[in-house]
Amino acid sequence: MNNSLDRQLPEQLLSRLGLQPHRENNALKDTRPFQERLAHNGKLQASLEDAIRAAGLKDGMTVSFHHHFRGGDYLVNLVADKLADMGYRDLKIAASSLTDVHAPLIKHIENGVVTRIETSGLRGKLADAVSHGLMREPVIFRSHGGRASAIAAGSLPIDVAFLGAASADALGNASGCYGDADGKSMCGSLGYAQVDACYARRVVAITDHLVPYPNTPFSIPATAVDYVVRVEAVGDAGKISSGATRFTTNPRDLLIAETAAKVIMASGYVRDGFSLQTGSGGAALAVTRFISEEMLARGVKAGFALGGVTGQMVKLHEAGLIEKLLDVQSFDLDAARSLRDNPGHTEVDACHYASPFNEGSAIHQLDVVILSALEVDIQFNVNVLTGSDGVIRGAVGGHPDTAAGAALTVLATPLIRGRIPCVVERVGCLVTEGKHCDVLVTDMGIAVNPRRPEVAERLRAAGIRLKSIQALKEEAEAIAGKPAPLPWGEKIVALVTHPDGTVLDAIREIRDGQ
Repeated sequence: MNNSLDRQLPEQLLSRLGLQPHRENNALKDTRPFQERLAHNGKLQASLEDAIRAAGLKDGMTVSFHHHFRGGDYLVNLVADKLADMGYRDLKIAASSLTDVHAPLIKHIENGVVTRIETSGLRGKLADAVSHGLMREPVIFRSHGGRASAIAAGSLPIDVAFLGAASADALGNASGCYGDADGKSMCGSLGYAQVDACYARRVVAITDHLVPYPNTPFSIPATAVDYVVRVEAVGDAGKISSGATRFTTNPRDLLIAETAAKVIMASGYVRDGFSLQTGSGGAALAVTRFISEEMLARGVKAGFALGGVTGQMVKLHEAGLIEKLLDVQSFDLDAARSLRDNPGHTEVDACHYASPFNEGSAIHQLDVVILSALEVDIQFNVNVLTGSDGVIRGAVGGHPDTAAGAALTVLATPLIRGRIPCVVERVGCLVTEGKHCDVLVTDMGIAVNPRRPEVAERLRAAGIRLKSIQALKEEAEAIAGKPAPLPWGEKIVALVTHPDGTVLDAIREIRDGQ
């Protein structure tokens, strides 16, 4: 036994305690000045290919990405192209969400580079191709909280996480807010990426703006990052706010939002210190504007707002109407700048945001959530994933997480969208269970879930007229007709999971022309 004091240590005692005696080695400390050590550190890789090789990626493994750049994301396609060039096969992509810009993945699925996908959402050509049977294995859809919990629990193990950042230093301290002077890659919160960084076997931070150490404040610490790569561009900040997160000017959506705000104010949940979240979708996001007017009129302030944070929420925060913002994803550049500049605007990771198993997660502290819907059925079940044609065109997101966690869940949707009823007998795809949805607000009327008679009583007392959800369905069918059965095939193309990881529903292949 060799130790610095040349003392004999009782090996039986150490073994019982799970300890090992110190043994000398010949390695000497690095005495070079810090900047010299930094220039030769083992994390900074010369290229993306070098980082992939260093991470030890092998065929059949799982790689993950985040979607904080939304429609401006470059990283998924960049990495997938490189993996294809390097000859990798049979990979699983576990992305927090995939959007229209990820259509190039189709070729990598067809050529066998990617054979499995787990995600919160699919849109555009990729979603259409999956809906028509592109993949051999079904896509697995998880909510944001469900995905974070699965990663933390080890049921969704990630081999290599490729995480884009607005800036990073050579050791991996990475930020979504502090990019170059032009802010070209600013995306704000990296809340979804933080869970991947914490639990992935290897983490590669990718940035287009390498800054001096230490890059502070950071979203992801250097201690969670294995390798760092600088590329030409990781994303386009100008495309963060698009589609479901763009603020609406549609008169019908604004009418629904104004009505929803009145419902919320009459619900009994709006009092000093209350909490709220607005989901994606035009009407749901626009509620913020109208509820602020009501809050000002009543002299009521919110304790915090949660979720995907918008510039509208930032305005309320800066006006003193919302004390704090908890941001898992910045929906626009105003929100990203606020996260950088406002001390009351705080970044939270996806587990903190929406873990169904932890009482401390923020969804369990919500008073009110306003959510959109593609379809609602007469049991108040909600579909936010497939369109009226059965094609995948949306995202589970945090919909079921927040609906289950909030004290009051308000759905905001038109009665008819594109001449197709949105209130139906049975949803085409179950994403959020009706037992968690309390009020449906449409442009043609309001329905309260029979499970919440006290809410209905408060709304009536405020002079708000209510209808049954059955009556709304019949009105929709009287105007637009009863939807025809969809041409489902036998092949299961996707599985929708509950936040607890169990399977809620299956999406089958759509067969055109039947």
